Amino acid sequence: MGSTEPPKITLYTSYACPWAHRSQIALRELNLAFETVIVDLSVPRTPEYLKINPRGLVPALDYNGIILTESAIVSQFLVDAHSSHLEKASTDEGGPLQRAKINFFVDTFISKLLSLYLAALRAQVGEEKEDAVGKIVDAVVKELEPLLGDAGPFFGGSDRFTLAEVQTASFVIRLVTFAEYEALLPKSLLTSLEAKAPSFWKWASAVVKEDSVTYKWDAKAISERTIDRFEKLRKEAAAAK
Repeated sequence: MGSTEPPKITLYTSYACPWAHRSQIALRELNLAFETVIVDLSVPRTPEYLKINPRGLVPALDYNGIILTESAIVSQFLVDAHSSHLEKASTDEGGPLQRAKINFFVDTFISKLLSLYLAALRAQVGEEKEDAVGKIVDAVVKELEPLLGDAGPFFGGSDRFTLAEVQTASFVIRLVTFAEYEALLPKSLLTSLEAKAPSFWKWASAVVKEDSVTYKWDAKAISERTIDRFEKLRKEAAAAK
């Protein structure tokens, strides 16, 4: 990374994938120029893409000819390779503690919230979906609200994005957006979060407004695609019974 030349970066991604969205947010926050190659996740991967990432997943990042995969690893690499507002280096004063706190927040978000979010998307509209959303709210109140009391409006009192937001914002914008579509999440999710988790709500409301998050974000198209996906999954599950 010692070269003064800007890196040549290609991001292989899908705008519909929240995991791939993470890498895109990191690149935008770091103000790095990059080429985008869209990978169609609705069809089998091409042999050409499988040579880039044999797992067939997105994102994949070509950084000066080196391929990196897995969204959390890609984002962490970019932040470590390019000093910025997103995270201190481990050798900076306060760096190890900030990095530990960010890692804990991201781990908590993904491990405590994501499975509940997916269960709510799978649930049938009505009481089943309301119950599932109630579990999301309970988890936010218990696990995330205490970690966001000093948000300013971003993690750890920051007035700019940190790596905590880079790694979670793609899911936050889906939570907020999907609550506008009854087939995905009920609107009660938003009113409950605002009432019961004010620190989280303030933080999430700021997160979803950032240009790095909304870049290439098509709320209607992604919501409708998600509705179709989970309707298909429900039908497959019913047929298997």
